[in-house]
Amino acid sequence: MSQGLFITFEGGEGAGKSTQIARLAARLKAAGHAVTMTREPGGTDSAEAIRGLLVTGETDSLSSTAEALLNYAARDDHLRRVIRPALKAGHVVLCDRFMDSTRAYQGYAGDCPLSIIDALERDVVGRTRPALTLVFDLPHEAGLARAGARGNGAKGVAEDRFERKGAAFHERLRAAFLRIAREEPERCVVIDASGTVDEVEAAVWRAVRARLEQGA
Repeated sequence: MSQGLFITFEGGEGAGKSTQIARLAARLKAAGHAVTMTREPGGTDSAEAIRGLLVTGETDSLSSTAEALLNYAARDDHLRRVIRPALKAGHVVLCDRFMDSTRAYQGYAGDCPLSIIDALERDVVGRTRPALTLVFDLPHEAGLARAGARGNGAKGVAEDRFERKGAAFHERLRAAFLRIAREEPERCVVIDASGTVDEVEAAVWRAVRARLEQGA
């Protein structure tokens, strides 16, 4: 693969993205692909520091607009230091959350003006848009139950600020991701995340294999 392939994993809390990214990475490596696994917010030292501001603390500690700006500050560094160099080197880049999470969490489910998100996406992401986005869909009740059972973050701190935003927020969030998938069907594939881990893995692989066969 002379040019890299950018695949993002999106969805609400507890949808199983992290598990499936690890499984897909192993499968791609076994097939001979160079793979870079990363996440947002995060992926670089500076972006991980910003992550702490976003995913911990009181639910009302930041406005949706402040969250969007922080996410894009982290994303700019992530793109420059990790994503674009890996794509240039021909890697398959698997990213746990990217630009759609900002649009869903801070825009559609929050109250950040979409004009701000549109401008940030245009100027920061630019042409480095995912070739494929897997949208993990799960009823919010099931996702929150799963999320509540997982451990803390890498530093032992509970990264549950968004989980605590309430049922209405998470209902809007699920609708937001499905809206994004409807609006960009050529890029987004909705994955039913309610099945077993193996069933979800099979659905992910079908979508990725199809994109690989197309030459992305």
